[in-house]
Amino acid sequence: MSNTERKIHPSTAVLTAGFDPALSVGSARPAVFRSSTYVFPSPEAAERAFAILGGRVKPEPGETADLIYSRFNHPNAEIVEAHLLPLENNGKAAAVFNSGMAAIMTALMAHTRPGDAIVYTVPIYGGTQSLIQNFLEPWGILGVPVAGGDSAALDSAIQHTPHCRIVLLETPANPTLTMTDIARAVESASRREPRPLVMVDNTFLGPAFQHPLDLGADISLYSATKYLGGFSDILAGVAICKDPEIMRPIRARRSLFGNILAPDECWILDSRLPTVHLRMNRQSKNAQRIAEKLVAHPAVKKLYYPSLFTDPEQIRIRDAQCDYPGGIFSVDLKGGKPAAFEFLRHLQVARNAVSLGGVETLVCHPRSTTHSAVSQQELQLSGVVDGLVRVSIGIEDWRDVLADFESALDRAALLQ
Repeated sequence: MSNTERKIHPSTAVLTAGFDPALSVGSARPAVFRSSTYVFPSPEAAERAFAILGGRVKPEPGETADLIYSRFNHPNAEIVEAHLLPLENNGKAAAVFNSGMAAIMTALMAHTRPGDAIVYTVPIYGGTQSLIQNFLEPWGILGVPVAGGDSAALDSAIQHTPHCRIVLLETPANPTLTMTDIARAVESASRREPRPLVMVDNTFLGPAFQHPLDLGADISLYSATKYLGGFSDILAGVAICKDPEIMRPIRARRSLFGNILAPDECWILDSRLPTVHLRMNRQSKNAQRIAEKLVAHPAVKKLYYPSLFTDPEQIRIRDAQCDYPGGIFSVDLKGGKPAAFEFLRHLQVARNAVSLGGVETLVCHPRSTTHSAVSQQELQLSGVVDGLVRVSIGIEDWRDVLADFESALDRAALLQ
């Protein structure tokens, strides 16, 4: 078998696919192309490029339209999108955005119209819930929340919601780590005509430990600010589809909105992709060691982490769709909000900050920060309680982080 015929592994493809050194003066790694506009080789090429961009003609197999303008596309976006595809099993088309929220917003708005409905799981990232409730619903797009992990309720919502166009799952849920059965949601959606698209926010476990496209989902969404970027120094978002036709309207909306990721950030993100599996494996191992130690601490009311699931259905979903438990857990402290704040106040190694997936350990109180715009009733119903603290474990020596947490929990225990 020749090298051109041999299928290479994702860890190799992420370093070799989609980049020709001959186009970068022989540079072994991609350069940054800081250009706002691109010169056409002929008037016919310009006409063809705009026709493809506008969707008036389809590109021929293997054809790549000439670059036009960096709001539409640019070399660094093309390079990083090519390198993202091997990381997501069955990915055939990718698009990068200037934030995770931009990726979610653009994907939702590309495939809905006023009068349509989106069925979505809760809890979900507060920004996503606010987008649906406070922006899309006033525009006439109904949002139907369903408790994550409740497969029967999700089936019912998918089947009985009029004009359901999208099923949006966040699994594991932010911040309770509740898992939703992706394959069952896909099967339920397949019984509707027209079939709703199934989109999965894969930020918590992807692309290393969970593969929604393998399970039948149409779009895998990421806040690339998190594990893909990995160093808490860029904002980025990603959408990956297994059908390029699903991506076409998303790219069209991206061109209209102008929320493509800029060249410098594309270059930074591309440089991080070869190490995403290395980082996530270290973070998952660290998190599992720490979570399984902390669960017995007297200040802890409950610890939410996939390796500590006790519900049989959650265990079944975990084993069916996740390879490893990941680097995030949440702790519900017995003393409620005062204990949570006392815990955060006394951390020395970990940092009290929102976001997650970086090489440093970050800890936050969702109810007063990331989910503060969500109604109190909705928070209570979805398990985002006053004592809940979300933890994103980094790549430090796990024993140092554990000691830091134990010391801070000891202080929080005094408030019980």
